[in-house]
Amino acid sequence: MMKFFAAFLISSVAFSAEDWPHWRGPHSDGSWNPKDIPADFARKEPERVWKKDIGAGFGGVTTSGSQVYVMDRVRTPREVERVLCFDAESGSSLWQQSWEVSYGGMEYGTGPRASVNISEGKAFTLGATGVASCFDAVTGRVIWQVDTVQTYGAKIPKWGFAASPVTDGSRVLLHVGANGGSVLALDKNSGKEVWRGGPDPAGYCTPEIITHAGTRQLIAWGPENVQSLDPDSGRVNWTFPYKITYGVSIAQPLYHDGILLVSGYWHGAKALRLGEKSPSLLWENQDKICGLMSAPLFKDGVVYMLDKTRGLQAFELKTGKILWSDENTLTPKGSNPQMSLVWMQESANLAALLNADGELVYVTLQPDKRVELARWQIIGKTWAHPAFAGNRIFARSDKELSAWRLW
Repeated sequence: MMKFFAAFLISSVAFSAEDWPHWRGPHSDGSWNPKDIPADFARKEPERVWKKDIGAGFGGVTTSGSQVYVMDRVRTPREVERVLCFDAESGSSLWQQSWEVSYGGMEYGTGPRASVNISEGKAFTLGATGVASCFDAVTGRVIWQVDTVQTYGAKIPKWGFAASPVTDGSRVLLHVGANGGSVLALDKNSGKEVWRGGPDPAGYCTPEIITHAGTRQLIAWGPENVQSLDPDSGRVNWTFPYKITYGVSIAQPLYHDGILLVSGYWHGAKALRLGEKSPSLLWENQDKICGLMSAPLFKDGVVYMLDKTRGLQAFELKTGKILWSDENTLTPKGSNPQMSLVWMQESANLAALLNADGELVYVTLQPDKRVELARWQIIGKTWAHPAFAGNRIFARSDKELSAWRLW
């Protein structure tokens, strides 16, 4: 055991400064920005360091210290969801925990949808049927576990719970649509309820904390409203109606310069101008800016977002003016297009994209154009968000988890 902890401490020195500890990375905005990217990085074919067989799931990969985390589901010899922890260098299994589930007729019911959240030495998870757990991130010891459906009256949406846990101070926030609260806040150490708030049932969008006019707000997009809550108490600050067909509130909203952008598959994009109290509609585009699952990137007033029919698009946040679209060259066109977007080196407009075919695509994204630099096949078909740490990418499909050295 002492050797294990010594190895953990030594290797964590290399990884801790560049962890990917929760959904969309260390800043929850898809930014990576590692140091010392070589000038010829795009010409270097990624080298697979290791791969491991895992079960199915849509949940993204996360890393902390020398460890890599992912969730999956297996159906034999019994149906269980699992959280798996691997050594980042060798791929060896460090620990796993599982709990019984029954997906029944859940649509797209392959496996868990949420990413593991690592915070202060703890690993927080939310399964597709509403089982929320807290583990010791190093050893896997169960600290607490609660079925939010049975305990808090959470109602499973059509495609299962998908929002990743969000940690805030002493609380972990779960978008599960519990009775009397769209978001449920539990104490990180005990799993006991702290508050619940918001009028909506559960959607599929991970909540996010923004700071507007000096005040923190928890933005939780549900199937009927965009909601702003006080993250300390759960009190509702405001709601803005946006009823979504089939309840598919998925892509994480974007906040910059006093503007909150939400975009849905069926009813398009709305840009809300936030005020001191209620927001106002700045602009909307119901048919030409329609996001689905992919969270957007932002730089210098321009949004880069995957549209359901036109591929990756660039448009002005303040006006909604479309600047260009890639016409589905970066990820396959389909009824449910998907691509994970990450700023690789934001100062150079350099992005790393993982498309639905499992191709890692390097591009530069600018207001007037996009330039593809290289693409490499690193995994099978996937909708799951990868993790980036050091000079590595960790990606998963329904069959495997792979680690690749990028340079």
